[in-house]
Amino acid sequence: MNLHLNQEEVTALFNEWNHALQTGDPKKIVALYESNAVLLPTASSKVRHNHEEIEDYFIYFMAKQPTGRIDESNIRIFSQMVINSGLYTFAFKDKSVVQARFTFVYRWNGVRWMIIEHHSSPIP
Repeated sequence: MNLHLNQEEVTALFNEWNHALQTGDPKKIVALYESNAVLLPTASSKVRHNHEEIEDYFIYFMAKQPTGRIDESNIRIFSQMVINSGLYTFAFKDKSVVQARFTFVYRWNGVRWMIIEHHSSPIP
């Protein structure tokens, strides 16, 4: 990836995240977040402020074997920041499904695009 993204490349950032989610290895997904990223997770009321806290959440969430799918995406591209927000659906190994709102904020760190903010909340 480079500093000048298009919409397909922003979608690829989500696909990379979703693939990491499906590996079952929380360290692979945490590696996509900046060290000072903030995660407001779908299935927890605790805000996560760093890699250790984010990994703690994904250990729990990944145990459910989730697979995500974007239902609506709204992408805004700025010079060194990208925002992707909308609706996504997670299917789990127990056949349950959760629809949620999401916002991913990515920042170019000089090497790659990293998640600096991720908000996900169930649709009421």
